Amino acid sequence: MFPGSLKLISLMLLWVIVAAVLTDCEARSLVDRSDSADSNGSPTNKSAAEYQLQEYAEFMKSYMNQSVAPCENFYEYACGNYRNVKPDRYSTGSRSNLGDVAYTLIDITEQLVGRMDLAEALNVSSELSVAQRFYNACLGANLHPFNAADPAYLSLIRSIGGFPAVDGDAWNASSFNWINMSAHLANYGANGLIREALQLRYPFEPYTKLPELGFDHIIVHEENISSNTTRAFLLNEERMHGYLRAFGLPEDRIREAIAGVFAFWRDALEIPPQCEVFDPYRIEREFPQSEYYYNISWSGLHSSNKLFCDFYYVELDKVCARHREAVANYLAMKLLYRFDAKLKAPRYQRNYCAVTLYQSMRFLFNKLYMANNFSEEKKLEMSEMVRELRKSLRKTLADAEWLDAESRTRALLKESRIQSRIGSFQDDALSNRIIREINSLKVIGDSYAETNINLQHLVVQINRFSSRHFQELTEDTKPQKILTGLQVGAGYYTPDNSINVMAGVVEPPIYHRHLPLSLKFGTLGFIVGHELIHGFDTTSAYFNGNGQLEPLLSELSQQSLEDRAECYMDYYGKYQVPHISRRVNGKTTLDENIADNSGLRQALTAYRSHRQQLLEHPAQERIRDTMPGLDLTPEQLFFLGFAQLFCSHYEEEHYWKGLSDEHTFDQFRVLGVLSNSEDFFHAYNCSVGSGMRPGDKTCRLW
Repeated sequence: MFPGSLKLISLMLLWVIVAAVLTDCEARSLVDRSDSADSNGSPTNKSAAEYQLQEYAEFMKSYMNQSVAPCENFYEYACGNYRNVKPDRYSTGSRSNLGDVAYTLIDITEQLVGRMDLAEALNVSSELSVAQRFYNACLGANLHPFNAADPAYLSLIRSIGGFPAVDGDAWNASSFNWINMSAHLANYGANGLIREALQLRYPFEPYTKLPELGFDHIIVHEENISSNTTRAFLLNEERMHGYLRAFGLPEDRIREAIAGVFAFWRDALEIPPQCEVFDPYRIEREFPQSEYYYNISWSGLHSSNKLFCDFYYVELDKVCARHREAVANYLAMKLLYRFDAKLKAPRYQRNYCAVTLYQSMRFLFNKLYMANNFSEEKKLEMSEMVRELRKSLRKTLADAEWLDAESRTRALLKESRIQSRIGSFQDDALSNRIIREINSLKVIGDSYAETNINLQHLVVQINRFSSRHFQELTEDTKPQKILTGLQVGAGYYTPDNSINVMAGVVEPPIYHRHLPLSLKFGTLGFIVGHELIHGFDTTSAYFNGNGQLEPLLSELSQQSLEDRAECYMDYYGKYQVPHISRRVNGKTTLDENIADNSGLRQALTAYRSHRQQLLEHPAQERIRDTMPGLDLTPEQLFFLGFAQLFCSHYEEEHYWKGLSDEHTFDQFRVLGVLSNSEDFFHAYNCSVGSGMRPGDKTCRLW
């Protein structure tokens, strides 16, 4: 480890996940069907394969804007109509085609909640019974509009710090402590002024990130609340107004409370956004109140590590002292936001309840899903794809002219030691212990608010399970993230040098078993290639094949890596983000951009190799490599499939939220990769000077 650097601690243990954060959804229509029945289950003369190809081709075409030349703006060509025809789903975040796979998993979760026969066979019937009781309670509750003034919520708020806007003179400012209240919020999964994360290596200690101020995905910055007419100002104001109005407060008190919160935010935004600065008197900059956080959230556990953003919180404490009442109001409303279903209409309630099951009881439904839905056929296909991608990576490492002999040997050794896991990592003992936690959920028949409070607390306890029980676990215990296949994810895990491809990736709309080989490698192959490259990015270059901190490259090769990486940093840093007058941060997104570029290159090499092997096989009859209605060559289809993973729809607030993400915005993930790909230029015959090929120079690492 690098002592004293929280940023590097989190990065070296980063498990990169492709995931959608959903609030609600509706059922998908694009499904994987058997070969003997039509969409209604009736026999048909036309094979399911033909139906699926036609259906998927129409699905792909509906997202395209074919009036745009692919060599001018391939993202617009591939995805220009997505925002107009995307399936009607409810989400507070940005939308993407890849993220929509989560809707399929949520639909499956809703089906599995009725499978008591399966639960009995797997010895989880009591837990499924709890899930059913919660689901029914959720369906029967009045969730739209959200009743912020429910006595259960107000009672909880008063017990952990109070709500001065509601309680007036009865609120005791002298006894209020913002870190205490933030710690209590963390116990219900609400990010107040402490944004907690868990390290991904045993003993899974908690550490803090800088808080994100604001509600929804409307993260506030100095620029976006510079006046009371900006979208961020108005949306945050509307959110707070809705909560305060529920208590029947007069408008003048509501306006005063909201103005106080904005004043607090503006002062807090002046604090330098960093956890640490060089300070010869650092001991005086430590934040002693961090003990309160560990005592309240963790019963004192992990307190000796103090992975806390000391510099930031010393300064924040000064700001909070000037805005005590506003801070209490803000934290009270952040807790309400956590409990709020945030439904835009009553028709989304059923879907919200299914989403809540999927998110809160994932270990339970993962057990049912892996037994019932993850076929051996899918696992074998993904395993074969991973093998092809690793062959491609080995060839790349062997051929990289900028590696010296010593570095090449180390890199190839590291690749040979990569562990490949398809579906999920299996730790039945730990998973079953986590599933048993569900039995502690109390479903209160006449109070959904109390049930909701209990559920959110349970979710936090489950997420922290390995951290709370680390003394009972072995040092080689894996993080909970890789124990569930029921998620849209794949990741490279640094500590054990492994690639983990979750079962949920192999679902519609990304996967159908009858899709052309080129399309599968452009989508799933890219996802695998992306994660494999993370084993050789600028961060992982400091770790060997056993996950230990040891330079992988010689000084000379390391310098070559950094020079090539700087090309990506500069290249992506030129992209102007729409609506917010900011550029992509080429430094913070560097490793993800490297993984995107090199991962797609590995996927194309693997596709070509695999296709050639199939053609040379004597029993091979025909390779399906085109799509009906799409006049594209196999390699053109490969690139289109990749691009359409990232068909997306952002509102202005989502761009502000995305500024803190290690991934580049979806649009620029596509443009950045393809405008650096000689293979893409050849496939679509893009000439120098076109929009996708502005010059001769391209960036390349692996």
